[in-house]
Amino acid sequence: MRSINRESLSGHRQSWSIASRAAIASIFIAAAGNARAQDFNLAPPNAADQRPAFPGQTRAPVINDSIQLISTVVAEGLENPWGIAELPDGGWLVTERPGRMRLVRSDGTVSEPIQGVPEVVARGQGGLLDVAVRDDFEESRRVWWSFSQPRGAEGNATAVATGVLSADGAALGDVRVVFQQQPAWRSNNHFGSRLVFDRDGALFVTTGERSQRRPRQLAQDVGTHLGKIIRINPDGGAAPGNPQLEGGLPEIWSFGHRNVQAAALGPDGALWTIEHGPRGGDELNRPEPGKNYGWPIITYGENYSGAPIGEGITARDGMEQPIYYWDPVIAPSGMAFYDGSMFPEWRGSILVGGLSSRSLVRLTLSAGRVAGEARYLEGTGRIRDVAVARDGSIVLLTDDGGQVLRVTRGN
Repeated sequence: MRSINRESLSGHRQSWSIASRAAIASIFIAAAGNARAQDFNLAPPNAADQRPAFPGQTRAPVINDSIQLISTVVAEGLENPWGIAELPDGGWLVTERPGRMRLVRSDGTVSEPIQGVPEVVARGQGGLLDVAVRDDFEESRRVWWSFSQPRGAEGNATAVATGVLSADGAALGDVRVVFQQQPAWRSNNHFGSRLVFDRDGALFVTTGERSQRRPRQLAQDVGTHLGKIIRINPDGGAAPGNPQLEGGLPEIWSFGHRNVQAAALGPDGALWTIEHGPRGGDELNRPEPGKNYGWPIITYGENYSGAPIGEGITARDGMEQPIYYWDPVIAPSGMAFYDGSMFPEWRGSILVGGLSSRSLVRLTLSAGRVAGEARYLEGTGRIRDVAVARDGSIVLLTDDGGQVLRVTRGN
């Protein structure tokens, strides 16, 4: 992924206010439901010889609606913002991939970097990644975040830490690492990583398989954490109720994943994930405990060179099919199930950030399958994360623009 260097971020930070930018911050953008919006289903596939396993597994019908959206800049000047978490006072914690965590206050001002974040490997796709809080944040002030952790001669790997945010929001205390992906690897790619709390209080951690040809095979090895969905206690250690896999590490929930950068808890209480596939193979899954999702033995799509992945097969007994896949890809990052009041007709929809599609993607579901797809705010930028605010608005992070955007209803 491309990084952005801004001289203003190397020294003293100023604060930004939404009031001073009101004249340029808001624009109306028509929702999908026109000929231009349908172009995404007309694009030729990368893997033209592959066929879906069942109807509707890819290229779902385009959703037509007449909703207008207003996109407002809340904050800008961030460097590769990656993860966002809403706080009870209406502010947001935001991570920047180079290694900084900041507080975006409810009035739009942006804090100095929060002190106490451990060192990260800010190279390639690595750095400070996701951030999450629980419902008891107002009392506990505890925060969790994932990051690419330096491991000396061994290389680096995805890790998760937790700490307590000071009352003034300036520093993290009682910082400790609660998960370390094993093994470490000398790679700057495919770290994952999203954090999702389940209804039992356990923490899901999504990982990547480090991209290179050798470690990607370890996505099938349950004796490693590479290419896995992990489920841990918030204070560390395997969560109760995890599957028992022969020879497997106790933190593993599911395996055979590539690079999972989108995850959310669905209305059904289950974890849903979206992972970056190869060229033409991004996929939506609802990972079940102990199941194998196939990478790199089966996959839709192909290598970036155009060569097949492995044997070039898309199905095998004992390996799960994705609920949905994209070919061409959207490069998914960040997702949320919409449950707000501002867009009542969107309730139950999956909202996904699109990096290469440079859009907000919406999926509707019926009987556990994708029934329709729409794309909004096309050309806004590389959308890195998506969240639903308490007031029902939608909050987006743009990786290339360095912005926090609030999306509201225009009609």
